[in-house]
Amino acid sequence: MDNEPAIAALGALAQGTRLDTFRLLVRHEPEGLAAGEVARRLDVPQNTMSAHLAILSRAGLVRAERHSRSIIYRANLDGLRELTLFLIKDCCAGSPELCAPLLAELAPCCGKNA
Repeated sequence: MDNEPAIAALGALAQGTRLDTFRLLVRHEPEGLAAGEVARRLDVPQNTMSAHLAILSRAGLVRAERHSRSIIYRANLDGLRELTLFLIKDCCAGSPELCAPLLAELAPCCGKNA
């Protein structure tokens, strides 16, 4: 990942409703949620939610899949991984022991095989 996509992703997440939306979709992986359900759960008008989902989609953080008459939105975990790696790529200037606390914080949410 280069600076421009990282800036787009961080910019998309730098707004409260979009951050809440992304976190909600991450919690509902892998099944995702319909756009109307996301709007309902976050108490946001559907047209406003559509605009937020479009911004997150353009930033590479969510994906939309049509299922019959519904559009199901899912977090793009590959995009999240790329952004996270971009942010910590040069972590601790080659001293991995300095990154150990960060990795320890991530391990419980990522399972035993992380």
